[in-house]
Amino acid sequence: VFTLALTISSERLFVLLGAGSAATLAADYSKVIFSGTVFILFANVAYAILRGEGDAKRAMYAMVVASLLNILLDPIFIYILDWGIRGAAAATVLSIAVSSAVMLRWMVIKKDTFVSLHLRGFSRDGAVAREILRVGVPASFEFVSIALMGIAINFIIVAVSSTDGVAVCSVGMRVVNIGMTPLIAMSTAVISVSGAAFGARAFQKIEAAHLYSVKAGLLVALLLSGATYFFAPAIAAVFSRSEASASLGPEIVSFLHVMAFFYPAIPLGIFAAAVFQGVGRGRSALAISVLRTVVLNLLLVTLFAVLLGWGLPGVWWGMVAGNLLGDAVGYIWVRSYVGKLVKGVGF
Repeated sequence: VFTLALTISSERLFVLLGAGSAATLAADYSKVIFSGTVFILFANVAYAILRGEGDAKRAMYAMVVASLLNILLDPIFIYILDWGIRGAAAATVLSIAVSSAVMLRWMVIKKDTFVSLHLRGFSRDGAVAREILRVGVPASFEFVSIALMGIAINFIIVAVSSTDGVAVCSVGMRVVNIGMTPLIAMSTAVISVSGAAFGARAFQKIEAAHLYSVKAGLLVALLLSGATYFFAPAIAAVFSRSEASASLGPEIVSFLHVMAFFYPAIPLGIFAAAVFQGVGRGRSALAISVLRTVVLNLLLVTLFAVLLGWGLPGVWWGMVAGNLLGDAVGYIWVRSYVGKLVKGVGF
């Protein structure tokens, strides 16, 4: 269903996202990616199963296989076979398909995982499905809210600047997302630990896991902030080497300097959402995400960039301020909830 819908609407979708003249290229790339949706979805479910049963190492091995294969196939498909941007997408799909096959072998053929997949004796369980959907549906809407926020912010960027501003934001956020990888990895662990502790009624372990993750996350975030600010010129140079993109270099540096203040807020919100997901309160995690990304981000970006006339820097500072406030609310909320659990009030 997703493959068909996204393939048909891909070019229009990227026009809405503010891709401008790059919409056709983005659609060419994405149509190939969308063809591998079944592998992408299965891989993510399999990663979650492995992490959920405490086998994070094999989940990591499967992801490393996909990444290394992607790195190897990219130049072959793009340059040697001359497939261009479609080759980059084909390398990604094939690498994820191979990783999926590896995990499928573990679960179906070798059956050396705690959870094995087989159809014999399988029966639908409405209660299990409802439990999955209770967390999964709000989590899905979290990603939808982030996408909608991205579309809205792209329109604001174009209004106060140009499509070059969208390119700066896309490149800069790619760097920020790479930097966030350790924090995202920690949040997946918090989900598993919180879920196990909640099921065992060991609510103090939820509190300990949350506080530890926030402290460790803040340390990681501060290191990321310093590295991003200090290495911003070098990072920008990597993305602005060509003649066509040379003019973007100073703007990318400015973006990264502002985003250095973005990282310290992340642990407050991301681990709050992880705890709520782990204990089955997906709607609470969704509320934090919507407050941060849709409500506060858009309000403050509009205020700084449009109403106060700060232009592009106003967009960047609005994103930082919106995330800081939203994540602070998430931290206070989860601390209150966990405190009630420990006291025996919230369960």
